[in-house]
Amino acid sequence: MPEVIPSVVRKAAFAVTASLALLTTACTGQSNSGATDDASKDTTINFWHAWSAPNEVKAVKSLVAGFEKAHPNIHVNVVGNMTDDKINQALRSGGDKAPDVISSFTTNNVGKFCSSGALVDLNPFFKKSHIDPETTFPKAMNEYTQFDGNRCSVPLLGDAYGLYYNKTAFEKAGITAPPKTWSEFEADAKKLTIPQGDGYKQLGFMPDYHGWESTTEHYFGQFSPTYFDKAGKSNVAEDPAFEKGFTLQKKLVDELGGFQKLEKFRATLGDEWGPKHPFHTGQVAMQMDGEWRLGMALDAKPKFDIGVAPMPVPDDRADQYGKGYITGTIAGIAATSHKQNAAWELVKYMTTDTDAVVGFANDIHNVPSTLAALKSPKLKYDPRFKTFLDIAANPDSTTSPASINGGVYLVTIQQFGYDYESGRATDLKAGLKKTAAQIDTDIAQAK
Repeated sequence: MPEVIPSVVRKAAFAVTASLALLTTACTGQSNSGATDDASKDTTINFWHAWSAPNEVKAVKSLVAGFEKAHPNIHVNVVGNMTDDKINQALRSGGDKAPDVISSFTTNNVGKFCSSGALVDLNPFFKKSHIDPETTFPKAMNEYTQFDGNRCSVPLLGDAYGLYYNKTAFEKAGITAPPKTWSEFEADAKKLTIPQGDGYKQLGFMPDYHGWESTTEHYFGQFSPTYFDKAGKSNVAEDPAFEKGFTLQKKLVDELGGFQKLEKFRATLGDEWGPKHPFHTGQVAMQMDGEWRLGMALDAKPKFDIGVAPMPVPDDRADQYGKGYITGTIAGIAATSHKQNAAWELVKYMTTDTDAVVGFANDIHNVPSTLAALKSPKLKYDPRFKTFLDIAANPDSTTSPASINGGVYLVTIQQFGYDYESGRATDLKAGLKKTAAQIDTDIAQAK
């Protein structure tokens, strides 16, 4: 049964700040050493990762122990609790104590890692090992681990977003199944909402972009937008998926009481990462969230049955129901490493060996990151967790593309979302054009 996933908690906390921190650093530059070491010789490599909770550290040690057993000549010095800014500083400086292999929670930084030359292109290593990434990893994970043809990272477990719902509240409201389309979702959210005074006894769904995991990028995952055109320019003002997404979210905000009333209610609710999360307490009947929420909700011992399903899709994409937004942890090899062949052996084992991926997923309770591992009979999970496995394997599932300046473009879109849902911005088309122009300006400056 899934448990609380502290790694994901930290992802939400420092994803944006880590991304911005990377932007302030100088380009790393490729090392001249290349992959010239002999991986069959006795050697020691350094692996830096961001996990820090006791169960996570134990899981990483077990993963590395399995690798060392399979490769007795390669010894791994493991350093945990490393954030992206610390990793980036070490990648720039190099040296014997610097990492040869790194893992990061922040997929938004892949574009920065690749374009700066901080991590090596793994395409030659995959080719040498006769491994095809296209058939090894789920489509969305395969996409967020590369930038401009440079595959400088590889998936190391993933996160999938779905819909949690209060089955008891559904029964009381006469709703027999989770919503599959946006119109069904909208109707259910209204039916599940029970007003009380100037607030709510029960809110069907918290649609605000401040509403925990209901960010613009997670919402838009169901609308399958194209963030950039072929020339690399922002497509926010051109792709109708953005206008539709913003319009439907704003309509739901208005129908459930309006931005001010929702925000006032949200201010009274419990912390996202604590036992008093409003979904746990029954104050909110539906919640968009990642696979980790199931364990957290069960640990809170709610007074209702928990249901899990994919997020609904726009009505004109009903045939794509079952998809979701995907993100996750990445791994890569430092360009400054003088032991890149040995480092590749570790990366290859952690990310493509089916039993290793399955074992790590069982220990960390994240989604496996290879198509083979997603189907492995050795996976251990609550039956409801299978929803997230299916979302991860779904070829229609989406992610946010890498950018040269990390996740800055996502922050810009989210900021416009705040302005639009609150009524500070009223002209949607004009706002999208302004947002696109800002994104293009930021990217041009980063280049």
